[in-house]
This record gives sequence, C-alpha cells and structure tokens, in this order.
Amino acid sequence: MTATGRQTGSSRGLWAAPVLLCAALALSACGDASRFEVATKPTTPTRPPKPAVVQTPAGEKEHERILASYGGSYDDPRLESLITKTVERLVAASERPDLAYKVTILNSGAVNAFALPTGQLYVTRGLVALASDTSELSSVLSHEMAHVLAKHASIREEQARQASVTRVVTDMATGDPDLTALALAKSKLTMASFSRAQEFEADGIGVGISARAHFDPYGASRFLASMERNAAMKAGRSPLDPRAQDFLSSHPATPERVQNAQANAQQYTSPEGGERDRETYLAAIDNIVYGEDPSEGFVRGRRFLHPKLGFSFQAPESFTLDNTAQAVIGVREGGNQAMRFDVVRVPAEQTLSDYLNSGWMENVEKASTEDLTINGFPAASATAQGDQWQFRVYALRFGSDVYRFIFAAKQKTTESERNARETVTSFRRLSLEEIQAARPLRLKVITVQPGDTVESLSHRMNGVDRPAERFRVLNGLDARANVKARDLVKIVVD
Repeated sequence: MTATGRQTGSSRGLWAAPVLLCAALALSACGDASRFEVATKPTTPTRPPKPAVVQTPAGEKEHERILASYGGSYDDPRLESLITKTVERLVAASERPDLAYKVTILNSGAVNAFALPTGQLYVTRGLVALASDTSELSSVLSHEMAHVLAKHASIREEQARQASVTRVVTDMATGDPDLTALALAKSKLTMASFSRAQEFEADGIGVGISARAHFDPYGASRFLASMERNAAMKAGRSPLDPRAQDFLSSHPATPERVQNAQANAQQYTSPEGGERDRETYLAAIDNIVYGEDPSEGFVRGRRFLHPKLGFSFQAPESFTLDNTAQAVIGVREGGNQAMRFDVVRVPAEQTLSDYLNSGWMENVEKASTEDLTINGFPAASATAQGDQWQFRVYALRFGSDVYRFIFAAKQKTTESERNARETVTSFRRLSLEEIQAARPLRLKVITVQPGDTVESLSHRMNGVDRPAERFRVLNGLDARANVKARDLVKIVVD
C-alpha cells in the first residue's frame, strides 16, 4: 500500500535494464608501435548508432502508471546485467534486430510480464523468482518481444485506452446491484487481454527467437507449467482470483498452449540442445526480495505491518489479506464479508465525523456517526446502506495521515460488527524493535546435501504458507519429483 504524500515507486525507480548499450570501448594496442612502418594510418570502422526506444507522451504516462501500480522498479545490478545480456542475444536473433527494447524489473511479488508498443518490456520480481533458469526467462522476454514485433501491443494499447487500463476501487458504496465482495476487493492493474490467436502467434515467434539465440526452446513450456502450478496454489488458499494481477490474467496458459509450446520447441531441437544457464541464473537471483517489499507494507498471516509508516493491524479470523498498490484488501472465506484499508487526504481542520459525512460515500447514515478514540488515536465511525451490502466505515487519524477501514457485509450481523470493531481496535503503533526487525523475505539458493528431501528442505522455509508446495512450485518440481544431492534449489528465508 502506498501512503499519500510518500515517495511513490514511479519517482524512485530508474530503468532497470537498458537493452541496447553504447558502443564497446576501443581496444588499445600492446607494445611499441613506433617499430613498425605504416604507409597510412588505419581507420577504425565506425559502428552505426544503436537504436533507442522512442519515448512518447502516452508511453511515458503508461510507464509511470505501471511503476505506481507495481511498486516501482527493482534495483539489482546482477539481475539487471543478466537481463540485459539475455535481451541483447534475443534481439540479435529476432527478425528485427534493428528494433530497441528497454526492460524494467518491477518491485512486485506478482508473477507478471507485459510490453508496450514502444518496446518497453516489464517483468516483475515475482516472475524472476519463479523462473528456474535463463532459458525460462528468455521465453517470457521473447514472448513479449513477439507481441511488439507482431504489433499486438499496439492493438492492446488501443483496447486498454478504451477500457481504462487501471481499474481501482475508489468508492465501495455504489449501490450497484451487481456488486460482490470480489468486486469490492479488486484493486489491481489490469490490461486488455490478447486474443487466443495472438497468444499462439507470440508463442511461436518467441520460441523461435529463443532457439535461434541458442537458449533451450523448451523453456517456454516448462515456465508455462510452473505458472499454472503457482496460480493453482494461490487459488487454493483465497477466494480472490489470483490471476487478476498475474501473467495468466492476460496470457492464459491452457494445456493446449503448453502442448503448442512443446511442438514449437521440437522444430528447433538440435543434438547439442539449447542453453539453460541454470547456474548463472540462480547466482543472479540469489538473495533477491521475495514476496512483498516491507517498504510498502506487508502481510504476515492475518496481520498487516507497515514498518516505514510505523503501524500494524490484524484482520479477523477466516479473512485473507492482500496488499495492493492502492489498498489492503481482505475477503472472508465464503465471500460474504470484505474489507478495505487505505489512506486518504483529510485537512487537519476537518473533523473525522465531518469527513465521513462529506459525500465521498453514498447513503451514509448521519445519525450513526460517532466520534471515538482508538488506542489513543482520534477516530470516527458511521454506517452506510447499499442495495446488496451493509457498510461499516471507520476513519482514524495517525500522525498527519488519516486511514480508512471500510467493511462490507451481505447482512449486518453481530459477527460482522464484531469483526469490524476488533480489526480497527487492533490498529496500533509499532515499537522500535518491531520496526527494526521487519525485513523482507528473500530467495536463497542452496545446494542439496545427501539425505535432503523436499520435505526437509521446505522446513527451512520461513514466512510462507504451504512451504512444501511452495518449494515445489519455486523449483519447477511436480508432485512426484524429488531433489538430488548437489542440485541447486531455491528456498525462502527471512
């Protein structure tokens, strides 16, 4: 969650991996050149300037919007170097080596990648963590390049312009009869989907580019399978659709598509095979941040902590929390209750009761408004009625910021009121020790020792749910696969 008045991701990120570099340094001669007679001074051939991505006002605006929605850019020189070299190989092997691309690594745990028509490519930190070797990453990058080459990205940009690319829940009390807890919970960046034909075309072009760049062409089918397992794992624990934010929302992976990727790869298979560069890749991603970045707040079970802003609260039992760029969203198992926590601008001279009745939310029952003090912080509460939902709203002033808790229930019950009250009263200031102890989870690459198993290695994972299943997903292992001594594997540590 990004707080009002704080530095946003769009202002603190630089381009993570410029794809096309300046001309190489000229080599200097060794020895004493005066010993040799030369008739004419040799001329150094000049290289044509390499193309650069052409920035357009629309592209810049979309770039800033993407950064803001995905936590800004992620700065990691080793990873940037790997991606730069990978894309240079892909560009040289593509049908249009004259085109330029820029890659931004997004500071988000979501598994996503996309392209703008200008050649600006984006991959999230979460996608990089899920991939197991350079050939898998190259399959994603070449796929996105293919969308640019085939002008799919231009078509999608127009669709996105008509559909408003960013869809953020700004008013939970619309009275819309079709409103559901899932609709209340949506606060994700969405982009218009490519058609099935466009996806298959990009798969074919992308696999060809990767293969001609001498990467293992089967990287695409392996990574599609990993993304499916990752999405299935997330879907199993939450009523929120995990694909709303991830790669599969706009790049659906079906069994037919995996089979198609395998068939495409078979066309390029050679006796020596392609490179996976697994060791190089794992060395580059060792110690990267995994999951949420604490600088934007993070979820641990039912608890949300924001060490940078210095507060914490805990959601009710049976609620699943999801931290997005705009808000913290919670949905109760079954979907009949939901909550949203965010920050708003309220003038210091305006009372919180006046704010709740200022018209930003429809159908507020003014008679229900009351002033409160919650753990020493000024607060106010009110109720509102919708056609399908009942709302309980709290505004709480913490320092110079005002935070909103908006609770929605299909029916107002003693339990729904208790859930709202207990969540708000759990809001408190973090101690200095808690702030100092808050640190991100990281991906650690380790070597499997004799006797290690999936189960024993997963017990070394910290801060994640379903560690054994997550270990398999992170390492591209299906339900029957096991590890072997001297294998390199990824685990999550704090």
